[in-house]
Amino acid sequence: MLETTTPRPTRRQPSHESRAALRPVEAGNYVDCARCGERVKFQAKARKLQVICNVYVDGRWNRVEHYHAECYQEAGEPHGTPPNQGLRFKAS
Repeated sequence: MLETTTPRPTRRQPSHESRAALRPVEAGNYVDCARCGERVKFQAKARKLQVICNVYVDGRWNRVEHYHAECYQEAGEPHGTPPNQGLRFKAS
């Protein structure tokens, strides 16, 4: 009896890189800014924005960091520029 084997696909190393997304601050948000350490708070009238970053170390997911939108810009966008999703940073 002749056995044949199908070659298994080789596993590629994932090319995950840290990335950022600009999002509205939602009610019930309970996180601290990675730059200034203050709470990223919801304010109904202010409509503030936050930057949420998935941080990868050596190609593997490590943590999530939250920033006030202003703090993220002041930090020099350490995890890249958030893609344009129809939301804009407010000019200071």
